[in-house]
Amino acid sequence: MPYKNLLVHLDETSASAARADAALEFARRQGAHLTGLGLVIEPVIPSFVYAQVPAEVLAERRKVVQDETEAILADFKQKAARLGVACDTRLDNCLQPDAPRTVGVHARYADLLILGQPDSSDSPLSGRHLAEEVVLASGRPVLVIPYIGVNGTLGERVVIAWDAGREAARAVNDSLPVLEQAKEVTVVAINARASADGHGPEPGADIALHLARHGCQVKVERLESHEIGIGDTLLSYLADRSADMVIMGAYGHARLRELILGGMTQHMLAHMTVPALMSH
Repeated sequence: MPYKNLLVHLDETSASAARADAALEFARRQGAHLTGLGLVIEPVIPSFVYAQVPAEVLAERRKVVQDETEAILADFKQKAARLGVACDTRLDNCLQPDAPRTVGVHARYADLLILGQPDSSDSPLSGRHLAEEVVLASGRPVLVIPYIGVNGTLGERVVIAWDAGREAARAVNDSLPVLEQAKEVTVVAINARASADGHGPEPGADIALHLARHGCQVKVERLESHEIGIGDTLLSYLADRSADMVIMGAYGHARLRELILGGMTQHMLAHMTVPALMSH
């Protein structure tokens, strides 16, 4: 069954328009309703500075940011109307540290959230770590669009990064609406070893059978990666096969009260060249 209710985060970054285009095309293909979410993000100002800034200056700055965000959402609605995609928009306000939590709350009422890849050149207020935090904390699958945009198709040639773990299994199940529509689905297991409590006697075979029962045309490839890292091996494979989406688990570990991304997830978010659908 396809997704029916999608959410895309839109902002003032240079990559936002391309993300909107990708989200609209994805929604059109799924036959889904798409909501555009814009945040009016306020910086945290130290109290000793805040007390010296005239209230009208703060109010004017807030109005400028809100007007810019409303213009972004209005442009998004015009694009959706031209494509015949059902959509609506939401505008919310939050302090900068609360942006991931705010986006995560909105995401809980959607089938899938669409975010942009972090870009170190963006303003800190745009939320450089937004995708990292929301992927781990939203409780929903997240489709991360590269800041370079999407070149051509989206979700037709899909690669599953499979390690037989809990997060990968969750990602596969969350992405079934994509996998069932894809023209090509490849399960890639890197440095996989047969085991009774993981890959089974033939790595990749069990998940391929599961997907075949959903009507997916699946093939399995097992790769060895010893001279370069697993993340770079996967990125190279995606490029060689002209994949247009990768499905993968988002791994994290606890540090005090924080969730910190695992190395593979962090590497992919930093260096991704194709959209990545992630679940934690």
